[in-house]
Amino acid sequence: MSEPTTFTDSRPVTVGGDDLILRWGAVTHVGRKREVNQDAVMGEYPIFAVADGMGGYAAGELASAAVVKRLTALAQSGEAIEPEKIELALRDAVTDLAAEDDIDVGTGTTVTGVALTTVEGTATWTIFNIGDSRVYLQQDGELQQITTDHSVVQELVAIGAISPNDAENHPQGNVITRAVGFTEDPVPDYLYRRVEAGTRWVICSDGLTKELTDYGILHFLERGPDPLDAATLMVEAAVENGGRDNVTVLVLDVVAPDDAETKVSDAV
Repeated sequence: MSEPTTFTDSRPVTVGGDDLILRWGAVTHVGRKREVNQDAVMGEYPIFAVADGMGGYAAGELASAAVVKRLTALAQSGEAIEPEKIELALRDAVTDLAAEDDIDVGTGTTVTGVALTTVEGTATWTIFNIGDSRVYLQQDGELQQITTDHSVVQELVAIGAISPNDAENHPQGNVITRAVGFTEDPVPDYLYRRVEAGTRWVICSDGLTKELTDYGILHFLERGPDPLDAATLMVEAAVENGGRDNVTVLVLDVVAPDDAETKVSDAV
């Protein structure tokens, strides 16, 4: 079985006069059943995102890579991050994909993530989502799913046709209703949350949520005080539980400097 790919980083930021530290770590793994990892992940301040490609043998990999490349370029541009610029980056990714050989109309990718932005003068996380990759928030010992899946199963849950428990093993569990691809304009859903110390964000592909419940995700978040450790524990558990799909997790912590020093001391 191939080894996972990982990265980790941190950055001090000042929010509303308060000094904070962002710390993040990511892990991506091909899983047990797939030959190619069609997931892609990026953590380039101020954007953090996961994309899960779909298509032929290599097409999905190209789609997710194109999205991550364009979002990384946006993050590195130094421009203020706004929804319109995220959408432009996604449209450019579709244009890049169209230039590739042997790409058909069904090729595409999910994308979900968070970007540190300013909304009406307040430091704000802009959460964006297309598809069924997810963003979670851990705060005060609780885990909350922030994004809503764009999937057939989620639509069935929404109208009461099936229960959330039924959704976990539904035969149409892999069918998404929106993607970054050739058939529609890639405009994400957006949500907004204030930037606060003591919060932990989880951005993941559905390879994680196919194998771990929300309770399981929270369990490993509590076991891993460092973002990379937490991401590694979740990916290892997902692969051990079956690894039916590629698995990608990025964990992003927002901490006060004193808290960051305490965690480092505890880990030594």
